Amino acid sequence: MLYDAYEIQRSLLAGASALANFSAGLLNNPANPFAYFGGGPVMGSALEVFAHASAPRGKPDFNLDHTLIDGEPVAVHEEIVLRKPFGQLKRFVREGVEGGPKLLIVAPMSGHYATLLRGTVERMLPVADVYVTDWRDAKQVPLNDGRFDLDDYVDYLVEFLAHIGAEGAPRPHMLAVCQPSVPCYAAAALMSADKHPNRPATLTMMGGPIDTREAPTAVNTLATERPHSWFERNVIATIPMSYPGAGRRVYPGFLQLAGFMTMNLGNHMVSHWELFKHLVQGDGESADATMSFYEEYRSVCDMTAEFYLQTIDVVFQTHALPKGEMLHRGRRVDPSAITDVAILAIEGERDDISGIGQTKAALTISDKLPEAMKHYHLAPEVGHYGIFNGSKWRNRIAPVVEEWMAKHPG
Repeated sequence: MLYDAYEIQRSLLAGASALANFSAGLLNNPANPFAYFGGGPVMGSALEVFAHASAPRGKPDFNLDHTLIDGEPVAVHEEIVLRKPFGQLKRFVREGVEGGPKLLIVAPMSGHYATLLRGTVERMLPVADVYVTDWRDAKQVPLNDGRFDLDDYVDYLVEFLAHIGAEGAPRPHMLAVCQPSVPCYAAAALMSADKHPNRPATLTMMGGPIDTREAPTAVNTLATERPHSWFERNVIATIPMSYPGAGRRVYPGFLQLAGFMTMNLGNHMVSHWELFKHLVQGDGESADATMSFYEEYRSVCDMTAEFYLQTIDVVFQTHALPKGEMLHRGRRVDPSAITDVAILAIEGERDDISGIGQTKAALTISDKLPEAMKHYHLAPEVGHYGIFNGSKWRNRIAPVVEEWMAKHPG
């Protein structure tokens, strides 16, 4: 019933959004006298804010068609190099550019699409041959494609790294943003134990929940103050018949979005008030910047119930990885197996999703890794989103990642 109720609301809002958008365009039309005086501009701006907030959204595009290398523009195009039921390996090909370190950027499977890391990809394109995990919306995956849980996630990463490294040495690099830090670390440990030739040369983890017992945040508290059965009863829904994945049990993206919006509701309300004022004042540049952010932020997708519930259990409730108790298909994930994967842990001073120390814990549990292959970077005055997007990422954090990759080429 939860998903059905949401679909009814979404359909109603889609119609209201279209009507509001039409009305805003009419009120702001230069040929309309009311666009210049009275309440026309105010009403038009209010309708435009509502239309943008309530419009339905699908999967965004990366829209990265070029980069700059040594000051010269280089064309870029996307290629799907490996397809799997629940995700694909996407490569950003720099036309005419050969060589360079191969970098797998692992996007979170946490309700948003991989395009949330558009800024991350864009910044690394000048210095690396970039691949990204392009996860699928679970409601678009038919039931006959099977299930997908945390173990499958790790298997996908191993297969992706093997595919990237199949062209030969040096070994690829891997960068995990937030949630995938745990499965990325697990993949690195398992591949190290197997002496896999394509195990990552470096593993960079940014704002990841390696050990959520360190500086717990509101997100961590939510996951621990309720029993595992509560999540299964209250946040898992069944996809309705109108989607290819009909009948699949999922954690809906709209619930994840509602949770994140509620955590910082005051800030979001202020942002929309500022958007309204920018529109009234005719400041299109500032209004477009806010709209672009929310266009991405509100584009959400579903994740499978088994992946979500296993993550709640393993990462947030039992803390299996830092305790050395995490299992992958019955096999223990041994942090001591990591001996030649250089680990960089990056945290934001103002991160309200992954507290300070949660990512750094990866360095502590890697007890057989030489100290010269461990590094910790605390980014001052940076929140969770700013770790991988925005000017602080581009100018202060990305250079640290570049230097780490160059220092440990594998």
